[in-house]
Amino acid sequence: MANSKFVTPTKITRGLGASKTGTSAHIRQRVSALALIVLVPWFLFSVMKAALGGYSDALAWAGSPLNATLLILTAGAAFYHMRLGMQVVIEDYIGKPGTRAALQILNTFFAAALFVVVAMAVLRIWTGG
Repeated sequence: MANSKFVTPTKITRGLGASKTGTSAHIRQRVSALALIVLVPWFLFSVMKAALGGYSDALAWAGSPLNATLLILTAGAAFYHMRLGMQVVIEDYIGKPGTRAALQILNTFFAAALFVVVAMAVLRIWTGG
């Protein structure tokens, strides 16, 4: 009679760990990091260049369709990446399930709120409102 409780190391590995989402979280964080590798240097160079021209030039720069779109994409990628990183920290270091769940919810709302504030500010500049 075969032992049905025998589990091979491969079977354990394919289980993806306790949360069953380790691989997808890892991939999402790497993809957002790749986006930031392109967007952050553009952002830093562009903001420094726009700031040299003064306030009106900076507003004109942020109000152009391409720059406004890239600003919103940069903010989205940065806040999403931040949320993923904080999620890992909360999962690893917060022991109480209730506290962990509350912090995960706050983490998501905080990142979303930051994104909305940045997106609304950029859209307001873009539309001239």
